[in-house]
Amino acid sequence: MLFKRVKPLDQILATAEKKALTRQLGAFQLTMLGMGAIIGTGIFVLTAEAGQKAGPGMMISFVIAAVVCALAALAYAELASMVPVAGSAYTYTYGVLGEGLAWIVGWALVLEYTIAASTVCVGWSGYMNGLLANHGLGLPAFLRAGPMDGGAFNLLAFLIGAVVTFLLVIGTSKSAKVNSILVLIKVIALTVFIVIALPRVQDTNFHPFTPNGWGNPMGGIGVLGAAASIVFAYIGFDAVSTAAEETKNPNRNIPIGLIGSLGICTVYYLLVSYGAIGSVGAQPVTGPGGAMLQPGTPEMAEACNGSAALVCSKEALAHALRVLHHNWWGDVIGAAASIALPSVILTMTYGQTRIFFTMARDGLLPASFSKIHPRFHTPHVITLTTGLFVSLFGAIYPVGQLADITNSGTLFAFMMVAIGVMVLRVTQPDRKRPFRTPLAWVVCPLAVLGCLLLFVNLPARTLIVFFGWGLAGLVVYYLYGRRKSHLANGTEPA
Repeated sequence: MLFKRVKPLDQILATAEKKALTRQLGAFQLTMLGMGAIIGTGIFVLTAEAGQKAGPGMMISFVIAAVVCALAALAYAELASMVPVAGSAYTYTYGVLGEGLAWIVGWALVLEYTIAASTVCVGWSGYMNGLLANHGLGLPAFLRAGPMDGGAFNLLAFLIGAVVTFLLVIGTSKSAKVNSILVLIKVIALTVFIVIALPRVQDTNFHPFTPNGWGNPMGGIGVLGAAASIVFAYIGFDAVSTAAEETKNPNRNIPIGLIGSLGICTVYYLLVSYGAIGSVGAQPVTGPGGAMLQPGTPEMAEACNGSAALVCSKEALAHALRVLHHNWWGDVIGAAASIALPSVILTMTYGQTRIFFTMARDGLLPASFSKIHPRFHTPHVITLTTGLFVSLFGAIYPVGQLADITNSGTLFAFMMVAIGVMVLRVTQPDRKRPFRTPLAWVVCPLAVLGCLLLFVNLPARTLIVFFGWGLAGLVVYYLYGRRKSHLANGTEPA
């Protein structure tokens, strides 16, 4: 059943044209969109999480994650240029592997986009709380973090999620100019950090280089465990493909936006991580008897109480500059993150609404999910629903746990896209491919294997959440989507 009801690609394109979005984005705007989604909590906050898992070895983790994401990006580029409509990996899977697997991918993308937005809410909260505390305006400790991270309710994470949801409902997500400005702020902030940190690099801070080794399956530690977490720092390029239906000349501009944004951000990430490790160190903190502690646990919060270690900071880059006695620049970095990170929340939530929009258009979700507000002309029902969960998850869960859950859905979607490219090369070899994945029979299998390697190195608790979520999705599909599907019932919208 999962492999039946394949929706022909020509039919997907025809359906999109009946209820299409306006094409208005060019290559530069797409690259800015990708960079806006990529540069965020992954580098500003998860540098500390990766340091706790891998120590200085997180440099290798950044490279591994970048290579895996680059391989997946090449596969995305081929399918996005062939099928330039909304829906991302969900749409591609529907047209290649069938409705059942497409539903599973769409369901998994909820983990990628909704939980990713929650992750960035927590990351933003860390920087804003640090900025306020540095000026004597800090909130009580119980309102600065969730219950598993030494607090009770992360108030600022909840509030920023609510504010962004309100902005999406009234329609301000459309401003490409504002997004470009916010991207520029983040790039300038990272450049400032690099310029200050690199001259302070010391060789001794890189020893031992891999204090937790390479890790082990379902352990969530070591170089591979950190790489599985760091995938979060790169996944924004996928948001470019969700805008395919709103892109001018998508056959040319989608590949440029995907690969360009990923390449630029990778260079920045390597320089920033090298500067952070080399200037202030990134050795893990340990528990009694030298036990390794997982980030985002009460034990880790207790061990970090009063510690100035980079791995304990919730505002890693600003903290590093303050340790280097650049308090003013630390505040500047904190302010830049506080100003710019909400754009990532906005982008991720926006991407989620576009995926739900497409799934509702196919009849797999209730039509009310794509209901348009009469005044603001936005899908307010699903935006408000998504925003509520984004805010609540951000208020309760630690940043590292949210990031790992996000990555589980993301890596699964990446694998499905790479498999889709290979299937189409066999089943429809003559179909026009404006962008062809180079060495597809090498790149795509490596993408699948790379994603699988990182997937199994996520913590066991994350994999339990992923498979539990997937099982719930199958129940929903068989109770609703399978019966209501427009493709099955021959009720494509006019």
